Amino acid sequence: MGRKRHILVDTLGLILAVIVHSAGIQDRDGARLLLPKALRFGWLRKIWADSGYAGKLVEWFKELGVGRAAQLEIVKKPEQGFQVLPKRWVVERTFAWFGRYRRLSKDYEVKTSHSEAFIYASATHLMLRRLAKLCFN
Repeated sequence: MGRKRHILVDTLGLILAVIVHSAGIQDRDGARLLLPKALRFGWLRKIWADSGYAGKLVEWFKELGVGRAAQLEIVKKPEQGFQVLPKRWVVERTFAWFGRYRRLSKDYEVKTSHSEAFIYASATHLMLRRLAKLCFN
């Protein structure tokens, strides 16, 4: 039961790509569904991933050939104590933005494609609100 959401964001936390699948699929396998969508963005140079994606994913990513200079870097957790992981807060903040939308606060959707569509719609809404602030202030 449940869903997992994998998102590819830029440095501002704006959505580039998203994939939603059942919770029964490993994170590494979910990343294999998401990362081919990164092929659309030839300007990507570095993709940071959580340590949950560690394993053979880095070699698979190199074989995929996402851009010429794109690299997948796994951010390691500290051995002891609490530390903010580099760049992870950007993705976590984006997930928090989604929590403000009722349809994304829980798994209301039956199909994963519908859930993805609502994520793209909410991301569009966020970007349009920010653009309107810039244009009309």
